[in-house]
Amino acid sequence: MADLDPVEQIKELSSTLASVESVLDLDAKRTEIEQLREQSADPELWNDQDNAQKVTRRLSFLESEINKVEGIRQRLDDLGVLFELAAAEDDADTLAEAENELESLRKDVGELEVRTLLSGPYDEREALVSINAQAGGVDAADWAQMLQRMYLRWAERRGYPTEVYETSYAEEAGIKSTTFTVKAPFAYGTLRGEHGTHRLVRISPFDNQSRRQTSFAGVDVVPVVEQSDHIDIDEGELRIDVYRSSGPGGQGVNTTDSAVRITHLPSGIVVSCQNERSQLQNRATAMSVLQAKLLERKRQEEKAELAELRGDSVSSWGTQMRNYVLQPYQSVKDVRTGAETGNTGAVLDGEIDEFIDAEIRWMRSRERDGD
Repeated sequence: MADLDPVEQIKELSSTLASVESVLDLDAKRTEIEQLREQSADPELWNDQDNAQKVTRRLSFLESEINKVEGIRQRLDDLGVLFELAAAEDDADTLAEAENELESLRKDVGELEVRTLLSGPYDEREALVSINAQAGGVDAADWAQMLQRMYLRWAERRGYPTEVYETSYAEEAGIKSTTFTVKAPFAYGTLRGEHGTHRLVRISPFDNQSRRQTSFAGVDVVPVVEQSDHIDIDEGELRIDVYRSSGPGGQGVNTTDSAVRITHLPSGIVVSCQNERSQLQNRATAMSVLQAKLLERKRQEEKAELAELRGDSVSSWGTQMRNYVLQPYQSVKDVRTGAETGNTGAVLDGEIDEFIDAEIRWMRSRERDGD
């Protein structure tokens, strides 16, 4: 596409954007926006805080989507005029500005195109993300905390609200585990490719001999459950423990035993919540997390059974999905897609869209191939 003249490139982008607009069905979104605006104007809505927040988040998301697409369409229209102006006046500065805008639009249209690939049954859901330190001792705990910050920064950059349900701090540094939600439509579909083992190679800041250390952390991404989901949980199969919340260094962040840990005995799944002051609230949140994890477990079992009936091999993307190397060179590379960058600082600060887009395209191609 870069070999085409600017006019042809703009036409190509305009055609791609038209396809995106068709798939996103902007007219249906505008109709839904009007309905949501009516709901949000009803004072009775706020009698149910959870539903009210869901309505306002959905409204904000749809308005943002419409504004984004319309903004890109307007920029494409303006860009043609800018190239004409640069040619008419033989203005090198204007031409450089137009070329920069063309490159920016190519990226923005590409990101929108990726969004149209999110068509899975749960892709529209919010995401529940869990991170656990694995092999590597204190370095792994520190790595788990670095990953938590990376995802929270990614969400912050996009304006997505997050809520940390539980963080279990390690004795020396870092965290043993954490669970948080990304409260935005399509957060699950966007982040589900992040599921897997993340590997870090660096000079350990905790080694007095400054040796290179490899450490691992596991990332688990599941869709948040909704009322339409049917997950039966037998209370007799649960072990519920209450304990005192703690912060870094073992400091108590809550002076009462309000944190809740639930163990689902048949599956061995353990979930915790400590962010609320009330034990009842923490228990309710922990149950929601458990439901989400059991829903994903059920979905994976059904997928495996269907593959067996078809005679297919069960899809396995492998556990290790990305390598982050800080020493002796700087590189972040996705094992499955091959996406790679040397800007490790930006990635660890939440600039991971390049990897996420590559994952979505890769997963969609695998699903189309029936793997």
